[in-house]
Amino acid sequence: MSDTKSPEQDYQLYHLQLLHAFIEQIEQQPPFTAVDCSEDDQQFLSDVKSLHQQIGQDFLHTGQLLLCRVVTSYPHLMPLLYRDLLWFFGGDCLHFMPDEEIARYQQLDELRHEAMRAGKDFSYRDERAKCFGLH
Repeated sequence: MSDTKSPEQDYQLYHLQLLHAFIEQIEQQPPFTAVDCSEDDQQFLSDVKSLHQQIGQDFLHTGQLLLCRVVTSYPHLMPLLYRDLLWFFGGDCLHFMPDEEIARYQQLDELRHEAMRAGKDFSYRDERAKCFGLH
């Protein structure tokens, strides 16, 4: 982790990067690639693309609504949706995660909060890889 980023900044940046990657992927998928893409589909894509500009009070709530809409209206996009985003936005998004997966994310959050309290460096990406057995 860079010395200039706090664990909280690292955490948010990681998820914003995932959100950006998800957007880039879904832009290449139907119905968004269709010439006759409906106004509703166009609005959904626009809302997802502008989500990062709403960081603040309604950011998490809006993100929850949009990700839940992926599940209900665009299930073919679910393989492209990073599980981390379901955890990050929380709320109703957690209904789409098994208990074991939730427990791993909780453990990861506890490690991040411990590092913050202790003033230690913390790389969310590296610790996530360890928690999920990717290292």
